[in-house]
Amino acid sequence: MDNLIENKTFDFSVRIVNLYKYLTCDKNEYIMSKQLLRCGTSIGANVAESQNAQSNNDFITKLTIAIKETAETKYWLRLLNKTDYLSETEFVSIYEDCCEIYKIISSIIITSKDKQQN
Repeated sequence: MDNLIENKTFDFSVRIVNLYKYLTCDKNEYIMSKQLLRCGTSIGANVAESQNAQSNNDFITKLTIAIKETAETKYWLRLLNKTDYLSETEFVSIYEDCCEIYKIISSIIITSKDKQQN
């Protein structure tokens, strides 16, 4: 069975890895790109880990970590754009994906907390 958020975050991780390669090879940028690589790929890793959570609390915890990593990823993407390492076109596409992932994970967390209270 397909899992929308797992697929989206995996595809996003692939984009982040490719962006990291571009930033290091073409732009000679190593510091911010490494931060982006760490948090951008951590989103999918935490979502994947949440799928094997031992409890609803564990599930929510893993997704909460994922959403924090998503927020950090948004920060690094904005910074790379404002410092001219990413063009507006390069930035918009991946940033919109990141925002969509943030909204989906937020929605899952809210739904899971609601279920837990009922």
